[in-house]
Amino acid sequence: MNTLLSKLSQTLNMNTNFKISAIKNKYNHLFGLNEKELNSKGIIKIIVDKKPGFPCRVTLEDAEIGEEVLLLPYKYHKTESPYQASGPIFIRKNATMVNLEINEIPEMLFKRLQSLRVYDKNGMMIEAKTLEGKDIRNEIKVIFSNEMASYIQIHNANPGCYNCQVNRV
Repeated sequence: MNTLLSKLSQTLNMNTNFKISAIKNKYNHLFGLNEKELNSKGIIKIIVDKKPGFPCRVTLEDAEIGEEVLLLPYKYHKTESPYQASGPIFIRKNATMVNLEINEIPEMLFKRLQSLRVYDKNGMMIEAKTLEGKDIRNEIKVIFSNEMASYIQIHNANPGCYNCQVNRV
């Protein structure tokens, strides 16, 4: 009984603070390429025609109607495990990387059905969940109450596109 109470106490006292990270903008130079040059790299330029609909992975905000964005391939899970992964992401022109506060969640994550993929320190998936964005804060805290959970990658559940990474702090 004391062992069970001790484990429960450790879980409740575990640090579940987190920090969400955007990606760096290494892509602005691509906006100067013509359509043929972009296509040769698997990239397309789009003028945003609805909001929400074009979530930028640098600003972690939905692009505004009329803005230029690039849809490009991005390797978002760089690991030596079998869970290496890449997929399409949107980048806004002249985007500046957002630096969120500890436990801050960008508004764009609340507006969509989200898929949370939980990984251990070796890049192996240990859990996956789908939930409404409004429930994301509580779920991150629950996930990080598991000491094996090293980080979470958040994806838009329907298209499956990568949004951002959540690290324990």
